[in-house]
Amino acid sequence: MTSSNESVILKLAASVLGIDAAKAAIDKLDLAPALDSAGAAIVSRASFAMALNIVLFDDLLARVPTGAAYVADVTAGGGKVFFDHGALRTIRFADGATGALPAGEEAFARILKPLGYTVANVYPLPRLNMTGRAYCHQDAPESIPQFFVSELHVERFGPEFERVARRVFGSSRDPLGVAAHAALARFAEMECAAFDLAVAALPEIVAAFGCHHDTPALADYEALLARSAEAAWIATEGNAFNHATDRVPDVETLSDAQRALGRLVKDAVEVSTNGRVRQTAFRADQVERLFVDGDGATVARRVPGSFYEFITRDVDPATGKLDLGFDSSNAQGIFAMTKAA
Repeated sequence: MTSSNESVILKLAASVLGIDAAKAAIDKLDLAPALDSAGAAIVSRASFAMALNIVLFDDLLARVPTGAAYVADVTAGGGKVFFDHGALRTIRFADGATGALPAGEEAFARILKPLGYTVANVYPLPRLNMTGRAYCHQDAPESIPQFFVSELHVERFGPEFERVARRVFGSSRDPLGVAAHAALARFAEMECAAFDLAVAALPEIVAAFGCHHDTPALADYEALLARSAEAAWIATEGNAFNHATDRVPDVETLSDAQRALGRLVKDAVEVSTNGRVRQTAFRADQVERLFVDGDGATVARRVPGSFYEFITRDVDPATGKLDLGFDSSNAQGIFAMTKAA
């Protein structure tokens, strides 16, 4: 893909990142030229979805030094990253919204569906009391990154856990404003939007992939952590990308090479039941987050942040196309990357 000033995707990404950072972000990625909108005045849903993914990938690298170091190695060697999918976690209460946010994955279905994504499959994650959904883009399923959106079912942990979760997540705010709603309505109706509307909407939609509840009490965080590392992670990181994933030819060889460099890679590669999807990941980088202690003072603690993942996808012989599926067992194994060391 060109990184010239005529690129609509570049212009969209630059409206959030600035032109130099947008060019740098795009230069890291292997992007299909066909994803760029044909004209400067109208933005296709595919172009907008790709621009959104570029900004979110850039944010992930800013928060995950290990992933940034790996990507720097790739680009220094003249390579590019193929962004396969990003993953995020949500909270679902049994009886309604999460504060001002729609319940669980619905907070992102309202964004992804107008942008051309459909739910390709649903993945039960019973060991975690969660459910995952893979959102795949209709226009270019192999080229535009998927979203793996999981939701944690609070009611499955019992009433005391739910009381704590409501204290933590009940203050959630909705970042989507007038511009985002207008653009999403336009994309849903016409599969495109005016460039100016798309530019106004993108920062609001990017903001949805963040943390929207108040600073948690340390005691509440610890209560969540005692039952669910995933709930505790959402308490500090919110709906930010939990991980971004690089599609690579041979995840086993890559894993060995990264381990030889001294990087903390998952001990074993996760292999799907059908054998066609293989995944591994770096362990989550630690981040410093703030909490409120029992005296009302703000205290800092180091907790697991996000991480960088790798995936190898083989062709499905039944279809002759790349297997874009996921696997419940793989996902649950990968989720362990954000457990505290």
